[in-house]
Amino acid sequence: MSVNEAATATVDEVQVPANRLPFYVAAGVVVLGAVLAWIAHRFSGGTVAGFHVWQLTVVAVILCVSGLMSGLSGFGFSAVGSLCLLFLPPKLAVPLLMALSTANQLMSVGQIREDMPKSWAEAWPGGSAPYVLGGVAGVPLGIWLLNNLPAQKLMLVFGVILIAYSVYSLAKAASHKTKGVGGAAGGMAVGFIGGTVGGFTAFPGAAVVVWTGLRNLPKKVSRAIVQPYILVLQIVSLATNAYEHPAIFGRRFWLLLAITLPVVLPGTMGGVALYKRISDVNFKRISFILLGLSGVGLLVKVLLK
Repeated sequence: MSVNEAATATVDEVQVPANRLPFYVAAGVVVLGAVLAWIAHRFSGGTVAGFHVWQLTVVAVILCVSGLMSGLSGFGFSAVGSLCLLFLPPKLAVPLLMALSTANQLMSVGQIREDMPKSWAEAWPGGSAPYVLGGVAGVPLGIWLLNNLPAQKLMLVFGVILIAYSVYSLAKAASHKTKGVGGAAGGMAVGFIGGTVGGFTAFPGAAVVVWTGLRNLPKKVSRAIVQPYILVLQIVSLATNAYEHPAIFGRRFWLLLAITLPVVLPGTMGGVALYKRISDVNFKRISFILLGLSGVGLLVKVLLK
């Protein structure tokens, strides 16, 4: 093979993931259409699990966008997905979002394995391990707060803080960096705060994203911290929810999961393909926008509670 041919082959290999994006979008549309066509044919009464087909269509579109944004940024699935609360009751929507977010994170992590920590030395002390340990410890406190304190007021305050921080971050100088932070102790503390907040908001990654933003970390380093953290905490929260409230995970839940999961995954793959193309600066901008949406999502939850 000549030098020119080798160079051309290399360029083609680099461009393949980007060129797959239209395929992912088209696949998502086809899957969504097929699922909805089957639903319309199967359920002549016009309702599925107590919801109208048009409502499930809107929910499917919301979740497809959720998968796209989470695949792109590594977090924010529940932020966008919280709009499903317009149609689904919170006791059903929250565990559904947790399950779909877990699937989203598993696929996303699998697509960017090269960016994830590959050994304990990479995960500790400067990687995701301190955040995960702190987060798991914080989840029980968050659940206690949810059941013993006015969670609506907590979500309202945290939502306003997220919106204000995202606006500030988008306006401040891109080179600004908080100095003198980091290490295992700082990671565990931030992870604990995230786990506590996630226990009563279902958005565990927000605090960690704010922290990595303050440290102005590159997108690969930030994602290697945030994604394992969210994945583990979503699994822990989902297992805790299933243990404490098994009745929620009945036929209605599994039917909705079967309908929505095929829509989320193509969106996730398309988001990962976009992630590989964007710069660190644009990655941070998208992250801050999603943080703002997380705040808006919390306000939506408060209003619909």
